Amino acid sequence: MKIKILGLAGLLALAGCMAEQEGLEPPKAPGDVIRFTAGRCFGACPTYTVQVSPDGAGLLTPERFTSVPGATRFTVTRAQYRKLLATLAPHRPAAGTTQKIDQKSCQRFATDMPSYTIEWSRPGQAPTRLDYQSGCMDPQYGKLRVAISSVPKILDMQHMLNPKAVAP
Repeated sequence: MKIKILGLAGLLALAGCMAEQEGLEPPKAPGDVIRFTAGRCFGACPTYTVQVSPDGAGLLTPERFTSVPGATRFTVTRAQYRKLLATLAPHRPAAGTTQKIDQKSCQRFATDMPSYTIEWSRPGQAPTRLDYQSGCMDPQYGKLRVAISSVPKILDMQHMLNPKAVAP
């Protein structure tokens, strides 16, 4: 009986450590925590969430078709953080709101394309969110498509997003 209790206590402690590793610490530097999620598509698109903090912390949480097996922490330079902010700024909705760009709001739409969510958040404030279904091919979203495709390069994480990797 003692062994079962000790084993259960060990598993709970291990689960607590794993849950603790899944998120970023609250930032010490002022600014937005940016959460970028690349959703699934019909095919082998990398599916993941990356979080970047203004104090240089980064966390990649893979779901499918990436080259990292689990949550991976990395460091973001001030220049990378500023470039990410500047690249996404023209597409940021009004503070505390959510903007959706999907099949209902587009005239030219391709199915089976990945969706993307970008969320800007600060402690004590409502998050700002952009949901974009990349099948929307309307010309006014061309710059948004370019901005989204540049995120892995800005954060120097292309090597972690190998679309030829096998899904877990």
